[in-house]
Amino acid sequence: MGRMGKIAAHVVLAFMALLLAQVLSAGVAPLAPSALAHAALFAVAALLVEILFQVERSPWRFFAASDGLRLARSALLTTLTFALLARLAGVWQPGGLRTLAVAFLLQTALLAGLRIVRRTVHEDILVESLLRLRPAPASPALPRLLIVGSASEAEAFLRAPATVGERYAPVGVLTPEARETGDELSGVCVLGVIADFDAVMAQLRDGGLQPAALLFLTEGPLSAFGAERLGRLKTEGVRLLRHHGVVDMGATGGGALREISLEELLSRAPVRLDPEPVRALVAGRRVLVTGAGGSIGSELARQIAASGCAQLTLLDAAEANLFHIDRELGEAWPQMARRDVLCDVRDAARLALVFAAEKPEIVFHAAALKHVTLVENHPCEGVRTNVLGSRNVAAAAKAWGAAHLALISTDKAVAPASVMGATKRVAETVVRQFGAGGPGEPGPRVSIVRFGNVLGSAGSVVPIFQHQIARGGPVTLTDAQVERYFMTIPEAVQLVLRAVALSAADVEPPIGVLTLEMGEPVKIIDLARRMIELQGLVPDRDIEIRITGLRPGEKLTEALVDINEAARPKAPGVTEAAPLTPAAPIAAEALAKLEAAALAGDEFGVRAQLFAMVEGLRTVAPPKPAKARTKV
Repeated sequence: MGRMGKIAAHVVLAFMALLLAQVLSAGVAPLAPSALAHAALFAVAALLVEILFQVERSPWRFFAASDGLRLARSALLTTLTFALLARLAGVWQPGGLRTLAVAFLLQTALLAGLRIVRRTVHEDILVESLLRLRPAPASPALPRLLIVGSASEAEAFLRAPATVGERYAPVGVLTPEARETGDELSGVCVLGVIADFDAVMAQLRDGGLQPAALLFLTEGPLSAFGAERLGRLKTEGVRLLRHHGVVDMGATGGGALREISLEELLSRAPVRLDPEPVRALVAGRRVLVTGAGGSIGSELARQIAASGCAQLTLLDAAEANLFHIDRELGEAWPQMARRDVLCDVRDAARLALVFAAEKPEIVFHAAALKHVTLVENHPCEGVRTNVLGSRNVAAAAKAWGAAHLALISTDKAVAPASVMGATKRVAETVVRQFGAGGPGEPGPRVSIVRFGNVLGSAGSVVPIFQHQIARGGPVTLTDAQVERYFMTIPEAVQLVLRAVALSAADVEPPIGVLTLEMGEPVKIIDLARRMIELQGLVPDRDIEIRITGLRPGEKLTEALVDINEAARPKAPGVTEAAPLTPAAPIAAEALAKLEAAALAGDEFGVRAQLFAMVEGLRTVAPPKPAKARTKV
């Protein structure tokens, strides 16, 4: 029942209350013109009270003791308003104060009775309550669910077949729009706005309807609810849920509910993009993903599979990771042709055999060593995987006719202070040199996508902080001023695919590096504090935060555009870092020398050569003209 229906019901009950009061207290005939006129005036008084105090906004189905007191107040105000109007109009009330007192009691009883009946009908216990001889159970069989989202989102969710199944009983909706308060959606009432969350939760507790779970349908950031509040809810045992499809594009279960990950609780509002360009890129085509078992590679595989590729080749050197993603995709998309390939990108000969057999049209190269400290301690391994492995993938893609090659890079490649960042900056240039250079130089179209930290990825600070908090602290970070860009894995991959789709649709290959809109940087110490609060704890009281000092290769801040690049908008969520001057290629001799040093285990020589290459790539002076393009 909508707001107008509730107001009408209240007015009718007021009319009946005074009519019955006159009959019971003064013996007036119920159909006497004077009795009907007085009852009508009483109904007008009730209407005025409804308009002024909006009693109808209190949901009927969640009637509690506090609601009864508000209804009594409403009936009392109606009675007093009627008395005032009657005096002003010179109307004499049969029975006097006795009639008014009876009318007050009857109106309160009728308003409360209507709500009690509505609640028993909603909980499907009306008949059972009347017939059962034993006491009713203290709580219904199903756990209760409070929905957070717009009225349209909530109604679509409630109307969808097999949405909640037999697991939850919805008790209400919180909406961003105040005008929707009081509406009913498929029998579920809109209890209030999101800003009134604490008051609504208190009302539900008072009515014995404490929700066991919150379902977030809105796409806004959950951090807007406050880490302390969310932590308190989790401590109380309230589950925080999402409906599949709200965040992750590759979700397969249309009607399933899933637990919200910590990464979603920490993230900003996701960028929402049209999925059609991505479908147009991969639908009906043969796609190969390197590093397919990793955090980024596995999500690439999921979203590519969801976009309808003809065949998906999963390539990784880690057998356990490869096994898990292959099994997951087999269960989610059993009809999709796929192949798992256990292969190290360092092995050029093995890669050539794989590409010859699979003949991929699109290649996403996500395989890399990305842990800054480990690569800093093992620079030769970093070069062999990130630089030489990228060269091997690019060479195989070119040799076997791939149409498009996408390299996943990092913001640490900008003004790199670490070996890992330097290897990725060199890899960007090496891979581009295998791209199509003109009519006489065929090769794949190359896209390079650069982005920052991903919440929940392998090596991310989030699982480290989780482990430290679970142990009781301390939570350690290197510097209070360290800040990084963050986004969730599904959003990062969605933007990667979008960027590559834009690149593929352009007439000319991109000359710059595609960067993702990462929002505002986040201080790591603020991230640590929010994670502690999300566990219902207080930073620096329950859990110590300890500063340890910057590690080798670590910077306070990261950027997505270097000094010799200019940022220019490409599309929503995507920017191109275009070079100010054409970048000088890396000579085959220089790369061969770096390879020899890496294979020989010469860590000093690898560092020196690697950073010398990077300095040459970051120059703002125009390169010397070359007679012919240097081949790698």
